[in-house]
Amino acid sequence: MKYCLAICLLLIDCIGAQAQSCPKPTPAQLEWHDTEFYFFFHFGPNTFTNLEWGHGTEAEDLFNPSALDCNQWCRIAKQAGAKGVIITAKHHDGFCLWPSKFSKHTVRESPWKNGEGDVLRELAEAAKKHDLKIGFYLSPWDRNHPRYGTSEYNDVYAQTLTELLTGYGDLFEIWWDGANGEGPNGKKQVYDFHRFEKIAAGLQPNAVIFSDIGPGCRWAGNEQGLILTETNWCTLDTAGYKRGEGGPPVDTLNQGNVRGAHWIPAECDVSIRPGWFYHPEEDQKVKSPDQLFDIYLHSVGRGANLILNVPPDRSGRIHEQDSAALVGMGKLIRENFQNNLLHGRKRELIHRLCLFTPKRIVSSLNDGDRMTYERVGLSHEMQFDLRRHRKFSTLVLREYIPEGQHVSTFKVEVKKGGKWVEIARSTTIGARKILKFPEQKARKIRVTILASNNGEALLSEVEVYR
Repeated sequence: MKYCLAICLLLIDCIGAQAQSCPKPTPAQLEWHDTEFYFFFHFGPNTFTNLEWGHGTEAEDLFNPSALDCNQWCRIAKQAGAKGVIITAKHHDGFCLWPSKFSKHTVRESPWKNGEGDVLRELAEAAKKHDLKIGFYLSPWDRNHPRYGTSEYNDVYAQTLTELLTGYGDLFEIWWDGANGEGPNGKKQVYDFHRFEKIAAGLQPNAVIFSDIGPGCRWAGNEQGLILTETNWCTLDTAGYKRGEGGPPVDTLNQGNVRGAHWIPAECDVSIRPGWFYHPEEDQKVKSPDQLFDIYLHSVGRGANLILNVPPDRSGRIHEQDSAALVGMGKLIRENFQNNLLHGRKRELIHRLCLFTPKRIVSSLNDGDRMTYERVGLSHEMQFDLRRHRKFSTLVLREYIPEGQHVSTFKVEVKKGGKWVEIARSTTIGARKILKFPEQKARKIRVTILASNNGEALLSEVEVYR
């Protein structure tokens, strides 16, 4: 007994020695993690010219949606299970979907609503009505503005950014890609991103900034909407890298860096269609509900956020093919995660190495509250009793990420014939890990943390679904 107690105390000391400071999310990043899944709207002159990248020379009168309905966009987003929307306020062609004071290539110069329209205003109002968060994509590249490629353009961009960040309420994300091509004068621009970041931080402190290197969240390295392996660290090393060309390698963007210096979690982007803007010839190429649900499992289900592009058509509405697929996707998400078999069931924390240590009932692991957690050492096993044999095929785990991300390996077992049988093993957990495996029928389930950066795990939830 005394010998066993000494071992336990030694293990606790070792865990304390291994514990080290690590990057942690800001309050804004925690809110972003909770958003999980949101829509992307690519909309503008390209919608009417059938291009993906406009030239910047398109006439303003091309933009004239006949029945623009941002409420319809937001209704479909809610039905799909999305919690936010982001729109291309200005794409590379330089056309502004609001009447910017710093451009002559805007909706003000178009015939839509006799030049009195503002797409961003309509979307912001619809998002608020439907309880959705909103964000803006503002391309630094501008193929129309005459000052692009000069030092003055950084002033123009800063003024344009200020318009967006002060005119439409609170934003949850600001989206910058790395595109940097030539402007109408044939020159490229040297962007003053440090200045732009300071403006964003000052005007929208609760907005997370997306780019290849954050600082709020990072590109996942592909446009398939996927974390390609089981491993996804929310931390990233950015020293020596920049946005666009010169960014981190794609596999690093996808998996992050174990013990990376900064908390910059992954965001997975993908379009519901082959293209990013609406093209009528793609109406029969919309991803199916099953395909979209699989993307969800390999993005949100691997600790990342999912931004799903849904391009409005030339009328200014979401096409019926896209709408049907998205409603089906939302139905699959709700059906697959509506009945947590562990909720309210008996759960025990058992010390594997100290047989005389009493079992402890842990209530925080299946109380449905992400802000409660249990401290689990590598010497512990978490056992759950379903009270009777039940069928299940999915396990969901959440780390308590306000204190960082630590778990690097865990396994799942079920009790069959009086013996524990391993049915799955995986790597990182992070904000949310959805682990699928062949359907099992068992009463007791055991989860064991095998490896962790700091010698223990802080787990907030364990869920089981059929």
